[in-house]
Amino acid sequence: HAPWTRQRLGAEDLLAFDVLELFAFAHPAKFCAPTPAGLARALGLSVPQGFEDLPLTIMEIAQTLLRDLRDELRTTGKSNPLEIAQVMGLQGKGWNWTPYVFAALGEIYDPTPAVAAKSAMSVWKNMPQWAEEPPPPAPSHHPVTGDESRARLSRLLHEGREAAEPRPQQVEYATAMTAAFAPAENAGHPHMILAEAGTGVGKTAGYLAPASVWAEKNDGAVWISTYTKNLQRQIGQELDRLYPEPAIKEQKAAVRKGRENYLCLLNLEDVVAATPTARNPMHAVAAGLMTRWAEVTKDGDMQGGDFPGWLPGLLGFANTKGLADKRGECIYAACDHYHRCFVERAIRKARHADIVVANHALVMTAAANGGFAEGALPERFVFDEGHHLFEAADGAFAAHLSARETAELRRWILGPEGGRKSRARGLKKRVEDLIATDNEAETALQAILHAASVLPRYDWPKRLNDGEPQGMVEEFIALVSKQVMARADGREGPYSLETQTRPLISGMSEAAKSLKAKLNDIRKPMRTLSARLRKNLNDNAQTWDSDTRKRIESVAAGLERRSEHALSAWIDMLETLNQDSTPKEFVDWMEIERIDGHAVDIGLFRHWVDPMQPFATVMKPHAHGLAITSATLRDRTGDEDADWRTACERTGARHISDGPVIFSTPSPYDYAAQTRVFIVTDVNKNNMDATSSAYRVLFEAANGGALGLFTAIQRLRAVQQRIVKPLEEQGIALYAQHADAMDTGTLVDIFREEINACMLGTDAVRDGIDVPGESLRLLVYDRVPWPRPTILHKARREAFGGKNYDELITRLKLRQAYGRLIRRATDRGIFVMLDSALPTRLLTAFPEGAPVERLGLAACVAQIRAFLADKLA
Repeated sequence: HAPWTRQRLGAEDLLAFDVLELFAFAHPAKFCAPTPAGLARALGLSVPQGFEDLPLTIMEIAQTLLRDLRDELRTTGKSNPLEIAQVMGLQGKGWNWTPYVFAALGEIYDPTPAVAAKSAMSVWKNMPQWAEEPPPPAPSHHPVTGDESRARLSRLLHEGREAAEPRPQQVEYATAMTAAFAPAENAGHPHMILAEAGTGVGKTAGYLAPASVWAEKNDGAVWISTYTKNLQRQIGQELDRLYPEPAIKEQKAAVRKGRENYLCLLNLEDVVAATPTARNPMHAVAAGLMTRWAEVTKDGDMQGGDFPGWLPGLLGFANTKGLADKRGECIYAACDHYHRCFVERAIRKARHADIVVANHALVMTAAANGGFAEGALPERFVFDEGHHLFEAADGAFAAHLSARETAELRRWILGPEGGRKSRARGLKKRVEDLIATDNEAETALQAILHAASVLPRYDWPKRLNDGEPQGMVEEFIALVSKQVMARADGREGPYSLETQTRPLISGMSEAAKSLKAKLNDIRKPMRTLSARLRKNLNDNAQTWDSDTRKRIESVAAGLERRSEHALSAWIDMLETLNQDSTPKEFVDWMEIERIDGHAVDIGLFRHWVDPMQPFATVMKPHAHGLAITSATLRDRTGDEDADWRTACERTGARHISDGPVIFSTPSPYDYAAQTRVFIVTDVNKNNMDATSSAYRVLFEAANGGALGLFTAIQRLRAVQQRIVKPLEEQGIALYAQHADAMDTGTLVDIFREEINACMLGTDAVRDGIDVPGESLRLLVYDRVPWPRPTILHKARREAFGGKNYDELITRLKLRQAYGRLIRRATDRGIFVMLDSALPTRLLTAFPEGAPVERLGLAACVAQIRAFLADKLA
């Protein structure tokens, strides 16, 4: 991993032959952890046992990859790897591996002739095309019985990999989940179940059993929504049991994600076309490696599919994951690749599948926008990782009148400006041929393009930093910045700054009124254009082919989404500024969002106090059955009734159902025997030298296999800088989120693969990591993860129970962190809290029976060595 290696060596000018690039060329859709050991495992080579083995291992990896290229199966319709490597070589100035690829394939590399990049890399021409099918009929309404669910569970557990007997808890869980699949009885009152299943119950198979029975009996689809990629991967493995024949699984199961997750072939074509004139040789390398992947990928998914998650770290974001449609600029049927499009193929596959695996972000966004652009919301849902529903809804239903959001709207409307090279396609390019004979629509389009000039351009940060805002939005944002800087605490620190909206500083009221009028000037013609597109679609239904109909519907939906959701919310926020108070269901504030002390966005922000309220409003009319499940659905206060009431609040159940079915089954693991919880009493958490030393000795005591969690990025970096070299001297590799030149998913993959490695991370690691086995045997938290006292949190604290709300959030974080330790019946692990101020009342976050002890650091080290003695032998 050349960027990571350069960073660790402090040698930015290091010229490297990176075997990861060669791996991505030879095996473009094959998983590997991006380390010598990970590559060796992926290629079936001997895994290096120590640092001394690594150089020879890397040489062997390179030889194996070149040999694999020589043996690559050539089939009709496949691209020629020599032609792609020739383009990547960029006439001798590009890819270091090009001469060796030629030699491996029995050719001599001649850098002098120029190769037409587009003809060499046009892999899209040979991709299969999807065919339109009639829409499926509405599902029937037959219930699922307990006997049917239990029988399907038994079959599930005896298919595929090694057979497993159903556990009593799992059978009980699968039976209880049938309540979500009962026929609807009252419109707008879906059946709802909240099911908490402890780690190890086997809830994935437990809900797939009744879900698959219902789908088969009723010829309908059940959507499984998750929060993390790890769980999506786990569901895929369980679906192998449900559909052991790959062809059947392909037909019965589908994955749905947002458009921004998939490779856009038109964007790829643009990158390929720009390769001959690119100034940076890495552009050609990226084009070649992305082309190789695009040709063999199963589904084009760049977030959790077969895409190498470490590739953007090597090649940059723009020409890898940036090739997805991140900004809603798809031109649909006007695109030459429309009938080969990965997204469109996934959408059509999901329409006819029995089980659709989606994610909370997609479902919440669809709910916020009133349904999927390609159809109504499904009727049956299972929300796994239900403890994340609140934050998923919080993001989907929020409104940010900020510099970044308004600049993004300008880009969506006007496309690239100022001579910038960009793949962006503005509204005019997306819509003009659809309204060629409609004068009213053309007038509305021109009004939108003219009114959008009030929105900030891409270079807004420089003008605001220079104190020279241009246009109504930038002038308003400059006033927001002034109010925040005048009133916020911590201006000299690295974190985001915020302040209440009232009282307004001088000039803010007038600026809000003027900006409201300008935004109305954009919203009004947007509404007109959308209405004209809808009218033309209906009036000329007989003349539009299905592809063009889809394109018109999508453009109209995009206009409505921006006019009725974004612009309408912004206008309402500006109107509220000149009123005495904000509506009680909302929280408004002003913020300068900062990363490492640098402002990345400035604006007026609005969130719902209870985001599950709008979620329930849009779900109730559509859903017939909802199941929400998680291992940490409830709080643990000792008052079971209160804990379930809290779960109903956090999941929206109280807004959706008057009487949800509630169910809990404990974990089968023996936490008293398998775990220990230690609270260290003699480390000063505010002294970074002391904290770093504690992390070092604890990691050494466990001989690696340790995860360090932090409440702040600055604290993580301070510890990483102090302990990375001492640990490496002991043969323990340390990886760190926000410090290493790799994305979080890649770091987790490495940590999972290396038994004696350590990793440092923040909340994203705490919630998303799944490391069964010996690779994770120690977890260390730097201090109690109390929620940050933001304006939004303060409002929710007042609404949801004051101090009890703080403790709820903190206990759930501790439960999630502790839950990373034991993922199998054979796992053993230790949880260490370095904050002696952890209150006793929060200890209910840990399972009943798990031993908890307060002790000094030296005693903790001794206990770790004793408890993990067999692991360290």
